[in-house]
Amino acid sequence: MGIKKYNPTSPGRRFQTVSDFTDLTTDTPYKPLLRPTRRTAGRNNKGCVTVWQRGGGNKRLYRVIDFKRDKFGVPAEVETIEYDPNRSARIALLKYRDGDRRYIIAPLGLQVGDEIVSGRGAEIKTGNALPLSDILLGTFIHNIELRPGGGAKLVRSAGSSAQLIAKEDNYVQVKLSSGEVRLIPSGCMATIGQISNPDHENISYGKAGRTRLLGRRPHVRGVAMNPIDHPLGGGEGKSSGGRPACSPWGKPEGVKTRKNKRTNRFIIKRRK
Repeated sequence: MGIKKYNPTSPGRRFQTVSDFTDLTTDTPYKPLLRPTRRTAGRNNKGCVTVWQRGGGNKRLYRVIDFKRDKFGVPAEVETIEYDPNRSARIALLKYRDGDRRYIIAPLGLQVGDEIVSGRGAEIKTGNALPLSDILLGTFIHNIELRPGGGAKLVRSAGSSAQLIAKEDNYVQVKLSSGEVRLIPSGCMATIGQISNPDHENISYGKAGRTRLLGRRPHVRGVAMNPIDHPLGGGEGKSSGGRPACSPWGKPEGVKTRKNKRTNRFIIKRRK
């Protein structure tokens, strides 16, 4: 697994890099676990744009991922390591002894032929899923649930991991990659290891066309707009704005938008 660089045969190729995909073992996904998806282009159920700069892009089929890991005590063999266009990490196809097949997010170092298992009493080994109460302190984990049986919600992107740092009565303290320390119920499941494809953050797209293929449209700067469209717009010549960066509605950058006071008590240390 690494990054491939191109020769500068054109301005768009000069700074373009791409993953070499040497960690993949097949380019054919398992069809029973594919689902069609409808793209919204940033629009809500009323057709109004609520997320800007979204639209277009290549068509994708969704891979159904097992975030619950609820086949307890049934060993599974890793059949393939595959590319998933819907996420930054690689995915692994598991074949359980009872014949069932499921996709999981592939941890770093997982190989075809490895045997993994989930549930209480499982070995502390990369790819195994256990309750947080059974995991040793200092272990690096990912795919962490927030409620027992609710499916993994935290630490699911490429190269990320969290660390188990303390245990209390019914909760454990987990340090996330952002630096935040959070209380999580000890009955929640987590997977051992770091997520695959850590070089994802080092890839340079090199040209605008590659980001358009991902469904990202151009972003217009506020200082390039008219005064009616943005607080930073207008002015004679190329104006720098004259005030700190803000949204089109005047809200400054860096303002906290978290409003879930009900779960504030679970955050031991903020990320900032």
